[in-house]
Amino acid sequence: MTFNPMLLAVAAAVLTWSSAALAQAPAAPQAAPAADAAPAPAAPAAGDPVKGQAGTRMCSGCHEIQGWHTAYPEVYHVPKIAGQNEAYIVAALREYRAGERQHPSMRQIAASLSDADIANLAAYYARGISQVAAK
Repeated sequence: MTFNPMLLAVAAAVLTWSSAALAQAPAAPQAAPAADAAPAPAAPAAGDPVKGQAGTRMCSGCHEIQGWHTAYPEVYHVPKIAGQNEAYIVAALREYRAGERQHPSMRQIAASLSDADIANLAAYYARGISQVAAK
C-alpha cells in the first residue's frame, strides 16, 4: 500500500496542531449578558492581512494547492479560499468553531482560533494574495 507523501505531511501537521490546540487551557468564562439585553450582531472586526499571512500554515496545506482533493472524512474537492469574500470566510470559520458546520478537521482548526485570528485570516485570504502551489 502506498501513501501520498503530501497527504501524510498534511495529516501529521493537522494531528500535531490539533493536539497542541486541545492541550491549551480553556478560556476564562465570560459574564452572562443581562436578561433583558438583546444580543448584539457579530460584526467582523477589521483584520490585519499581515498577521493573517503569518497564521496560514494550518490553511495552506489544503487550501493553497490548486485542484487538491482530500480523502478524510470523504473524498471531496478542497475549495481555494484566496480571493473569497472576507465576510464569508469570517462566517464560515465561526460556524465551524460553533459546530454548525461538520467537517472534523475544519472544526478542530477553527476551535483554536480567536475572533482576531479569524478576522486576520479572512483579511489575508480575501485579498487573493496567497501563494498557490501546484499539486
